[in-house]
Amino acid sequence: MFRMKIQSNTATFNIMINVLCKEGKLRKAVAFLQIMESSGVRPTAVTYNTIIHGHCERGRVDIGLEILDSMREKGISPDSYTYGILISGLCKRGKLEEASAMFSEMEESSAAPTATAFAYRTKMEARGIDPTVATYNMLLHALLMERRNAEADRLVEEMEKKKLAADAVTYNILINGCSRAGTRLRPTAVTYTSLIYGLSRRKRVEEAHRLFRAAVESGLAPDVMFNALIDGFCSGGRPERAFELVAEMERRHVAPDEITFNSLMRGLCLAGKVEEARKLLEEMRNRGIEPDHVSYNTLISGYSRRGAVGDALRLRDEMLHRGFNPTVLTYNALIQGLSAGGEGDLAEELLREMWSKGVGPNDGTYIALMEGLAGAGGREVTAPPA
Repeated sequence: MFRMKIQSNTATFNIMINVLCKEGKLRKAVAFLQIMESSGVRPTAVTYNTIIHGHCERGRVDIGLEILDSMREKGISPDSYTYGILISGLCKRGKLEEASAMFSEMEESSAAPTATAFAYRTKMEARGIDPTVATYNMLLHALLMERRNAEADRLVEEMEKKKLAADAVTYNILINGCSRAGTRLRPTAVTYTSLIYGLSRRKRVEEAHRLFRAAVESGLAPDVMFNALIDGFCSGGRPERAFELVAEMERRHVAPDEITFNSLMRGLCLAGKVEEARKLLEEMRNRGIEPDHVSYNTLISGYSRRGAVGDALRLRDEMLHRGFNPTVLTYNALIQGLSAGGEGDLAEELLREMWSKGVGPNDGTYIALMEGLAGAGGREVTAPPA
């Protein structure tokens, strides 16, 4: 039983519940909510949002939805932050239809006034909680509802600076915002680039291409947008279209950079044209562009997938010689290639090397190793102690 020996008010309970959720003690957090109510202290939207956020962060979005129902039964209306948390949680669980339905519900409600949305971000930051993608989705939605496109654009730039990857909800918000406002809302280059990336990642590259053309026709400089669309064509297995865009880039005096070349190499590797991709590495250097670890990992993965592990290992050595430390992606690609080629001993040796270098294996590492060893007769593999 919990015994409160301090003044029982909303702020006190909210602090306790926040601490418990941060520590992952969600059952105790819910118990405190019940104590709060039985003590005659009325919970607020902040109380419920904290508990919903705690569950969604740990993949328990179903419980988060149950808490939402309880919240409504108590007469407390969900706000834009509530919706943002749950939409993000549903997307992470792959429940995109439910996320879309909740997004529509949020649009129909009065839950997204801009002042409220930004007030929540201020509260989060004051409590030492970094804004998440869900937070930014809420803010973008609020701004675009009020046709404040320039501010929405700056918010997208802020996300990029903070290395926060936009999700499906972000792109839906941006697409719906632009279409809703019609000619009164003029997307900027940043917004167009985000939309092109979003459409491309959802295998809608032709729509992304039409959007790219619309941006160019509107007079916007397409510099950054080129890379977004090139990446889309390469990821979609159409590197020939990507090379056409590179030619157009150069006609417009936009120089390809390492991001351009990395996308092209990935596209060629996916198409099984690893030797052509290897030549691009040399072309990068000839143009004064230094390959990075992404360049090497892309080629190492390409060679490993086609069984040319010797070439992949030589690239790993070149990578080291040029001052790049192998990452977990490097090791996974090599282990996958060695295991598939029946070189289980060498694959296990690489696994031990990972641990000795302080590179922690992930699920992909063990899956690659186990599959290879199973094909070779199935030996037991144990991870070295941390």
